[in-house]
Amino acid sequence: MSAPKIIVQILVTGAQIFGKALFEAGKQAAKNAKHTPQGAIGSDISGVRNATSGSLTDKLTREHRMTLDEAHLILNLKQGETLENVLKNYEHLFKVNGPRPAPDPPTTGARAGKQPAPPTHSHYLQSKVVRARERIEAEMRVMKEEDPMPPPPGAAPHSGSAQGNAGGLS
Repeated sequence: MSAPKIIVQILVTGAQIFGKALFEAGKQAAKNAKHTPQGAIGSDISGVRNATSGSLTDKLTREHRMTLDEAHLILNLKQGETLENVLKNYEHLFKVNGPRPAPDPPTTGARAGKQPAPPTHSHYLQSKVVRARERIEAEMRVMKEEDPMPPPPGAAPHSGSAQGNAGGLS
């Protein structure tokens, strides 16, 4: 066999192997794209997708596109925190991820002509923080509406038994 024929044969065989591998990788990618694992952690979409019942919590999850647990994770809160703590964490995270004020440029000196890079911020993170606060506030409103107002402290419950006993003793 001559050298050019061997080189061509090696190239053809390599191309066939590469083509088969590429085809199999494409098939696996298509299979992975169709498969959605149940209970996937770390994705707000999986929590939203699983919110299929008619409960108020599931309705809020679909409406805000965020689960209550994810909102607590974003704002670094525990379950049952007060609205004051929610707002405190929200304000801190919103300010930290917001645009920073540009420093005043020097008018004289060695750095007068050079401008620093513009400050960066994350609009995405700010929007997640806002959505997390809205989700927690919506859940708090629902819980407040569901719980009936407790009687004010020191008020006696209205029952006829106390008055009935007092009248029977005289």
